[in-house]
Amino acid sequence: MNAAGVEQKLAALRPATHDRYIAGLQVYVVGGAVRDALLGLPAGDQDWVVVGATPEAMQARGFIPVGGDFPVFLHPRTKEEYALARTERKSGRGYQGFTFYTGTEVTLEDDLRRRDLTINAMALGATGGIVDPLHGQDDLEAKLLRHVGQAFVEDPVRLLRLARFAARFSTFSIATETEQLAKQLVADGEVDALVPERIWQELRKALHTQAPWRFVQVLESVQATQRVMPGLQYDARVEQALQLAVQRNLDSVQRYAVLCAVSDAPLDLANRIRASAECRDLSQLMSVSLTHAALEQDATADTQLQWLEKVDALRRPDRFALLLGALACYRHVEDALWLQRLNAVLQVDAASIARQYAGQGPQIRAAVQAARVMVLSGLMTH
Repeated sequence: MNAAGVEQKLAALRPATHDRYIAGLQVYVVGGAVRDALLGLPAGDQDWVVVGATPEAMQARGFIPVGGDFPVFLHPRTKEEYALARTERKSGRGYQGFTFYTGTEVTLEDDLRRRDLTINAMALGATGGIVDPLHGQDDLEAKLLRHVGQAFVEDPVRLLRLARFAARFSTFSIATETEQLAKQLVADGEVDALVPERIWQELRKALHTQAPWRFVQVLESVQATQRVMPGLQYDARVEQALQLAVQRNLDSVQRYAVLCAVSDAPLDLANRIRASAECRDLSQLMSVSLTHAALEQDATADTQLQWLEKVDALRRPDRFALLLGALACYRHVEDALWLQRLNAVLQVDAASIARQYAGQGPQIRAAVQAARVMVLSGLMTH
């Protein structure tokens, strides 16, 4: 995007001077919104910081307090979050082990220096240029992911965010000293304090990017994979399959299933990181399907039916279609033919057969199975 286009995006971000609720306050939009505007990317959520105000002053203006560890307020009209500028000090293990300070003397620069990466440590006020004390614009130009300060090693979430930004900005490299700090974070055991919900939150975002494999590459490079996603088996085959999933524009649920397909216990992994139910189930189905005999060229109609039933395709045809797409990233799968087979099986009138064998449970089951095998056999002769 040209300079005029970037300036237009920046202008659209600036705090509205006509907003009576923030008039007279030192309000800045910070972080990702500024970064993405400079990159010419679509605007996402905006993070707001207020400098020099007290919680009492914010509430007097009608802002609604919602913060837990530090003062955050909802704008009375837009409901966007406005946080008071703050500093932080390490006081315990993990990403929650911090004490925050939000006195009126805390400056914008103080607040920016507590952030993770330089490209996320820029701010924009109602007037004037970009506030960039850590040279984030230079790192954007150099396509470099660089930590803000030594405090990077104190917060394990910063490792996950580094990995996620590496996936989102796939042409960016990681500064050598930042990678060293990430390794120290792992070696010091901070990574073990990560809660499953935060791991899943960052992984889910990475799966939506155009290079989700970089998320795992970063974890691998700092020996954190088994600490963050225990049991994940990741090698060149998995990476190639994941790249194919992106090329084919598979959704994030399918990408997760592809990522975990060859792991020994995908269900345990999914439960460990609190993956969504859809991701958990599809990854488990991938695991039992990859080497199933039904996918071989010489599979019998009986075997084909066994697989359709094993993956619950008759009750969940939409999920079965997702499964086929994910499987095709690892091996040849005739999607259209399998959907034809499923449709043929679904056409079998089980209700009519049940009436014919009323009260004879085993006979009903056997007759329905025989009818389904027959239609599958019929497709094999064409």
